[in-house]
Amino acid sequence: MSVKVENLENNMAKLTIEVSAEEFEKAMQSAYQKQKKNISIPGFRKGKVPRAMVEKMYGPAVFYEDAANSLIPSAYEEAAKESELEIVSTPEIDVEQIEKGKSFIFNATVATKPEVTLGDYKGINVPKTEVAVTEEEIEAELKSEQEKNGREITVEDAGAEMGDTVTLDYAGAIDGVAFDGGTANDQNLKLGSNSFIPGFEDQLVGVKAGESREVKVTFPEDYHAEDLKGKEAVFVCTVKKITRTELPELNDEFAQDVSEFDTLEEYKADLSKKITERKEKQAAQAKKDNAVSRAAQNATIDIPAAMLNTRADEMVNNFARRLQAQGMSMEMYMKYTGADANAMREQVKPQAEIQIRNELVLEKIAEVENLEVADADIDKEIEEMAKAYNMEADKMKEIIGEEERKTIARDLKVQKAIDFVAENAVEVEEKEEDK
Repeated sequence: MSVKVENLENNMAKLTIEVSAEEFEKAMQSAYQKQKKNISIPGFRKGKVPRAMVEKMYGPAVFYEDAANSLIPSAYEEAAKESELEIVSTPEIDVEQIEKGKSFIFNATVATKPEVTLGDYKGINVPKTEVAVTEEEIEAELKSEQEKNGREITVEDAGAEMGDTVTLDYAGAIDGVAFDGGTANDQNLKLGSNSFIPGFEDQLVGVKAGESREVKVTFPEDYHAEDLKGKEAVFVCTVKKITRTELPELNDEFAQDVSEFDTLEEYKADLSKKITERKEKQAAQAKKDNAVSRAAQNATIDIPAAMLNTRADEMVNNFARRLQAQGMSMEMYMKYTGADANAMREQVKPQAEIQIRNELVLEKIAEVENLEVADADIDKEIEEMAKAYNMEADKMKEIIGEEERKTIARDLKVQKAIDFVAENAVEVEEKEEDK
């Protein structure tokens, strides 16, 4: 195999990759072996037709696609390494020559890592975040803990209130005709959760267990089901059960039950301390984010479109994997939301550009400032990974290859660059920073 590199404009390059005629012939034979069980020609048993006869009947091109598809991935990977280019996009493949008895030639057009011209990245002004805890925030934490320790009671004779959970059967109809998805039994609904159609939950306030009530609603114009948008519907609801959370009283006994403290005041002081620590972490992260953002804005980079498209595709694919982990396919998501893959890619492009710009600038800062990562730093990171996966550190180190170690080192360098930019940033009051 041989590769020729041609540098193009806008940080693009074309790799012309030539695979020998011998290798192409092997791929053709493999394609024949793969396809022959499905080939049927009169006079031969199915799966027993000689390759020469197949090529005589249909031409050798019948095997070209499979042969090319088997050769391209490995040939491109080898050529990419040989080229020593910093490739930052998926390749655009174009077959230049494919013919039996000749070498197989294809082109791979790729984006290469763009140059970064740094602007100001030391002494950058960033907004100062004040860390203060209000009484309302402490009360909200108390309320949350109070709700966690509440007990569920069944409401027998009183009407349902906002915050109660009702168990109900319902049957919906539009102009007297039932519709798909409009009927359910033993449905639990927390009033005030806004999980049903707007107006539905409000009309159940006051209903008692065992009672039925008609609920009239209008489906929103942006409702996911096209045939229900803007339609008026009537739901006949039968409430079977009402439960309510009874909250414990906020006193010293409550503090003793939920914490290590003897009094409510001590517990509130500890909550205040924890809120302060949380806010301090958030302020430190905000400082880092603002400093990196300013440094990236001050830099000059020509990001190739192919690099941007590749990152956008990665973001959409990652989103699809997260959906899959939650039991929903991308096809199902697009059906419910009315989105499509192209629209989603365009939607994430601004964020993709920010990510790329930030990463490139941070890598350049790490290079300029000679920020180094020691082997001990990498080993420590691998040990943390091992803990996350409940593995022995030595076992994880065996699994991690040289390329993975390089990736870890690069990520750690970027983190050092983030810390460097943040440490050298100047926090100023918001009004002063706006000047």
